[in-house]
Amino acid sequence: MAESGRIRVAKDKADLVKSLISSDGGNGPFQTFADVIVFAAALGVKYKKRVPFEEVSKREPVPIRLETFISMGYDVVIKLLGIVETENIQILSPNEEEFEKQRNEIFEEYANGGLEVLQDELRGSIDYSERILLFLICDKEKKNEERGELYLSDLIN
Repeated sequence: MAESGRIRVAKDKADLVKSLISSDGGNGPFQTFADVIVFAAALGVKYKKRVPFEEVSKREPVPIRLETFISMGYDVVIKLLGIVETENIQILSPNEEEFEKQRNEIFEEYANGGLEVLQDELRGSIDYSERILLFLICDKEKKNEERGELYLSDLIN
């Protein structure tokens, strides 16, 4: 179960999360661990991939304080996921520690699923920023083709 006040990262995804950070001389596309986790959670939701994990990373990235997500405005994503998954508005209750743990766990599991998607997409890649950008562009183009939409940029290429 999720610990109160912190967002955890699965031990088997810790190296991936670290490699996606641009700090400490890295060339990752994200500035903070929180940025990576929120992006991964969004991917997990998009691909309907919610993956529980047993082992939590004890080293970097250590469980990230919820205040970090709140200060960046990411707590809205955590709350929205909680409402959508449980279909219970009570999950937003600020006075119930059990609801906070449940919200965090849902968010962590979607982030873990999204990290699995990223792991597959980034396999063999050197430049993660470029690969993620290509992945997102291809996904958008595929979606436009499915809808049959035409954009001016389609005519230029």
